[in-house]
Amino acid sequence: MSTQRHAKEFTGRHMLMIMVAFFGAIIAVNVVMARLAGSSFGGLVVENSYVASQEFNGRLKQSREQVALQWAAAFKIVDGTIRYSLTDHDGKSVSVASVSIQFRHPSYEAADWNVDLQPAGDGTFEAAHASRDGTWNVQIDSEVGRRIPYRDVRRITIRNGEYQ
Repeated sequence: MSTQRHAKEFTGRHMLMIMVAFFGAIIAVNVVMARLAGSSFGGLVVENSYVASQEFNGRLKQSREQVALQWAAAFKIVDGTIRYSLTDHDGKSVSVASVSIQFRHPSYEAADWNVDLQPAGDGTFEAAHASRDGTWNVQIDSEVGRRIPYRDVRRITIRNGEYQ
């Protein structure tokens, strides 16, 4: 009994199977990544870029007027409570009628959430809310009796449900 082994011959069929497997894996990964990218960020930054460009100078003027007020905003999230207060340049509380906050995820629209804060005394507004960890673009709009709301926009990172 002979136990000789014959080396298998590498044929064109073997090369074809390797090429199909290789490019099949690349195509499969590309399809999965494209679907994930398409489902997580719609790509919409503004509804109409032309209108946004026409409003730019007006918004810039409003921003300069707001900076000239020299108001200071205090925003924190501690123990499941979101707190916000606004003080003038002398450190006195600004009379605020209402505060609403929009939390926008930088790349995943479906994770966005809003919260309206309620007066808690001493010019502070707060709301009990389970904050989601991660990086957020936060827009805080305060109705302060001006033609336009006082707008505070910041990028924050919430860790273990807290931001200070």
